[in-house]
Amino acid sequence: MGAPWKIVFFGTPPFAIPTLKVLIEGRDPVVAVVTQPDRKKGRGQKVAPTPVKELALRYGLPVLQPERVKEETFLGYIRTLQPDLFVVVAYGEILPEALLGVPKQGAVNVHASLLPKYRGAAPIAWAILKGEEETGVTTMMMDEGMDTGDILLQAKIAIGQRETGESLYERLASLGAPLLKETLEGMKAGTIRPRAQDHTLASSAPSIKKEDGWIDWKREAKEIDRQVRALCPWPGAFTRWEGKFLKIYKGELRKGSAKGRPGTVSWVGADFIGVETGEHSFLIQEVQLEGGKRMGVRDFLSGHPVVVGTTFEL
Repeated sequence: MGAPWKIVFFGTPPFAIPTLKVLIEGRDPVVAVVTQPDRKKGRGQKVAPTPVKELALRYGLPVLQPERVKEETFLGYIRTLQPDLFVVVAYGEILPEALLGVPKQGAVNVHASLLPKYRGAAPIAWAILKGEEETGVTTMMMDEGMDTGDILLQAKIAIGQRETGESLYERLASLGAPLLKETLEGMKAGTIRPRAQDHTLASSAPSIKKEDGWIDWKREAKEIDRQVRALCPWPGAFTRWEGKFLKIYKGELRKGSAKGRPGTVSWVGADFIGVETGEHSFLIQEVQLEGGKRMGVRDFLSGHPVVVGTTFEL
């Protein structure tokens, strides 16, 4: 089987956890874990460690948290580890060429799309936003570009009709771990032949911003439905009602000709609020009013009556 490879792992959010666990359970030693610096989180703005840091410390692994991976002190320390391989999963910063040249076997990235589709920071959300029927995970050799390296292996899954960003995130995280294990085994056995990406088929998946959650009711209901699902739980899809932000966590498209101008409440049921859109209607089923709790529409309506004819802000 050959000598074990010394691995430096780069990762930050929960998406990286299953892959790090697979490495910890394997025979190749993880000699260091690199993750983003601790940041303030939540309403209390308390400084919190990253999920990857928490897991690494639980297993007694050395943790590095450089502000920038271009720092010479960081680069120098990584060189002293003499790593054989980097494994990178949603780390949150592009690795410079000087760093990528350190490991003997290069750097492998686990990316949550079927490259060359959806290169960038938010491939999961964009796959749903664009109405894709399938997506997957790609392992690739990293270069200095944004997800432009040679493909090693890919695994596909179907995107469910009611799939949310949250559910797809969890499924792809679980898919990436065994794919990385298979990739390392293939690299060691010499059975994987890296293949160049067809750059003419590339599409981008830039970071999602909070303002991307604003609902434009003039758009088609199917697009609003994708927006609600793709951006759950963050930043969420939202509108304004009676001067307050109303976040929509769940809903569904209802086909039928529009009866009023987009954003108008056309009917109210026990468990839904029907809103006109640019084409068809959207049934709101789960919400959170600014300053309140997340709840089903039935509970929301008991304390906040919504009248037919009310208009949400466009």
